[in-house]
Amino acid sequence: MQDIDRKIDLALDAEERDLLRSMEQEGVIERTLGMFGRRLVWVAVLMMAVQSVVFIVGVVAAWKFFEAGDPVTQLRWGLPAAVLLLMSLMIKLAVAPALHANRLMRELKRIELQLARTAR
Repeated sequence: MQDIDRKIDLALDAEERDLLRSMEQEGVIERTLGMFGRRLVWVAVLMMAVQSVVFIVGVVAAWKFFEAGDPVTQLRWGLPAAVLLLMSLMIKLAVAPALHANRLMRELKRIELQLARTAR
């Protein structure tokens, strides 16, 4: 794959090379923060923070559930653990389709650039 990228890079002029570099692969956190644009980046940060806190509290509650001895204490820790871990999963899954759509759009732009280059 790197060989193909190198061949494409050599075939492009400087402007197109800069454009392709701006579309480089990003990490999960960068994609999540860039998902909403510059004006709504606080929403992505808030969602990531809430998801992290809910997950950590859910893991602590699950730990307490497995340490509990009697059934009433197990229910007091088990139900909140399940709800919190499912809530964390729902927040994570709410972000996933947007991340996937952004990744597809970036790849489509890259293919369009390559087609435009070969059409010249």
